[in-house]
Amino acid sequence: MAIRMVVNMMAAKGKGGEFARLFTGVIPGVLKEPGCEEYHLLRSIDNPDRFVLLERWKDSKSLDDHITLLRSKPSPYGHLREGNPVAERYEVA
Repeated sequence: MAIRMVVNMMAAKGKGGEFARLFTGVIPGVLKEPGCEEYHLLRSIDNPDRFVLLERWKDSKSLDDHITLLRSKPSPYGHLREGNPVAERYEVA
């Protein structure tokens, strides 16, 4: 069953442009991961330091494998993030 992950993130104040540039640099690699069906970063028009990441994965195992991979290496944009991201998994009906 397909899984949708919705992640809300904030860049440090005034760092939204740099955060977006670095984050979008990792997207092509993620899209090549097994089970990744969609990976889109959205930037708020009202607050350019606010982002939503929309992910769609073939199944929970694919998403879990992706998360394990992310945690195994340093983030190229983590130093520009404010606070911790808030992530929720949704079952695609």
